[in-house]
Amino acid sequence: MRPLEPEDPQAIGGYRLLGRLGEGGMGQVYLARSQRGRTVAVKTIQPALARERAFRERFAQEIATARRVGGEWTAPVLDADTEGRVPWVATGYIAGPTLHRVVAEDYGPLPERSLTFLARGLVLALRDIHTTGLVHRDLKPSNVMVTIEGPRVIDFGIARALDAVTSGGLTRTGAVIGSPGFMSPEQVRGARLTTASDIFCLGAVLAYAATGRLPFGTADSGGHALMFRIVEEEPALDGIPDALLGLVGDCLDKDPERRPGVPELLERTGTAAVAEPWLPAEVLAQLGRHAVALLDSEDPAAAAGPPAPPAAPPRPGGAPARTTAGAAAAHPLTYAAPAHAPGAVPVRTPPPAHAPGAHTPPPWRTPPPPGHAWPAPGPAVPQGPPPEPRRASALANALTWLFAVMALFVVVTLVVHLQLLGDLREERKADPYLLFSSVADAAEGSKTTLDVLTTLVGLLHIAIFVVWLIWFRRMRCNAEAFAPGRIRYRPNRAVIFWFVPFANLVLPKQIADDIWRASHPLPHPAVGLVNTWWTLLLGWIVYGVVVSGDPWHEADDWDEAVTRGNLGAVEQVLCLAAALAAVVFLRRLTTMQHNRLTGPR
Repeated sequence: MRPLEPEDPQAIGGYRLLGRLGEGGMGQVYLARSQRGRTVAVKTIQPALARERAFRERFAQEIATARRVGGEWTAPVLDADTEGRVPWVATGYIAGPTLHRVVAEDYGPLPERSLTFLARGLVLALRDIHTTGLVHRDLKPSNVMVTIEGPRVIDFGIARALDAVTSGGLTRTGAVIGSPGFMSPEQVRGARLTTASDIFCLGAVLAYAATGRLPFGTADSGGHALMFRIVEEEPALDGIPDALLGLVGDCLDKDPERRPGVPELLERTGTAAVAEPWLPAEVLAQLGRHAVALLDSEDPAAAAGPPAPPAAPPRPGGAPARTTAGAAAAHPLTYAAPAHAPGAVPVRTPPPAHAPGAHTPPPWRTPPPPGHAWPAPGPAVPQGPPPEPRRASALANALTWLFAVMALFVVVTLVVHLQLLGDLREERKADPYLLFSSVADAAEGSKTTLDVLTTLVGLLHIAIFVVWLIWFRRMRCNAEAFAPGRIRYRPNRAVIFWFVPFANLVLPKQIADDIWRASHPLPHPAVGLVNTWWTLLLGWIVYGVVVSGDPWHEADDWDEAVTRGNLGAVEQVLCLAAALAAVVFLRRLTTMQHNRLTGPR
């Protein structure tokens, strides 16, 4: 443990920091104590990851699952804040060194008896982790803590959160967190990972603990050469005791289907109960020194007294309230309590019972008789007589051409998209061990073409939206002339509601229904065409926001790339269908109003 540095906070959440335990690919790890005196490890997330919304969502999901992992062979997740400015997670602190330090620095390869107990403890830890539906994805010696009672596995359920990150110069899981010497073949190939991947990593960890060497060599000759050996060559298992040789070899099988499962490994590792310490005397002495150092560690802020209370609200006279030195606001990771009293619930003042227009619907059943005074202006009824209707054929023609050009670009984009995915599938069949990232990089020209087409379609969307709003307002004004007082909301509001996040899913459709009914020659027309157009439009928008997601070439593996490619193709089809329905709607509505303007009135 190293002392805190000046830029480190003094507390995170309700935990007082004591020192630095280390720093990894995801952030800083601190030793801390809770308000009740429990020693914990607090891991903060680095700012580059914290800015990624996709990472936060996956991080919260994995932490929620990791909380359910119980048992004596893992470090429990005690607390977390996934929505704060700097996300963090607190786990139970394991008082002991890592397996990597024991083998590489303190002792060396472990004896057979220690290896048998280590294997049993790691299998039990994987059982607890896999039972909740998690895959550790990063089982390696530095994630295995050595204690007097047995091994403890840490950092489970966190590595997967990095899969959602694709920007900011960050790579995926297996390149940032995963140690190349302890990756499974399917992880190297970029395939979807299952619990069998953890079994392979278990074999690599046991081989390292028994020999002090990585089973597939080091990365001194290059990371790509190491990954090739993991996928293609057999591991070096000389030096492993005969009692564990078969088990380690089976775990390191290239085919995930042939690796033993956790139930079989529990049978082959026997019982973990021992009557005497499982570690050599030298390691036990190191654990004793570590425990003494932990007991001697002092709270760096103990001399300053208890934690400072949150800042008080300003006094009535305007002078700021006095605060204690070292208040929570001085540190970006120290969170203060809210200013309002605990349990206070804001009271929402109800609107006046007789607000203008609150319960009075606009008079849109029949137009006022001749000579009738026009209604007073309100939220739904415009001022004075309706405006003089004007033709909108030019706007309709412009929109039709814009939609036609956009539909052409969408079709071309869809064809190029499907052709590229087909080519990638052929390359995948030709070389099953080809890394997806290598093929994605090789297809840079096609990706550039798709990016150009996507940009052009986006610019057309903007142009269509602007012209559509002008046309829609014209339709709204004309409909008011055909059926005065029967159109909800004023012309300007009819346009503004397209920009309101919630209202633009409902109100423009209501206004479109009013315009359609006011412009139609029949007294009670059907609105099936309006409903079809609106359903396709909303389906395309919701699908693009919720389902479609990131482009295929930013995927982790082949399966995910194909899935994203198919989802992207569906989005293009929905876009095309929504555009065609919009053209039919605008041409029909414009024609009806044109007939009303040119026919007998």
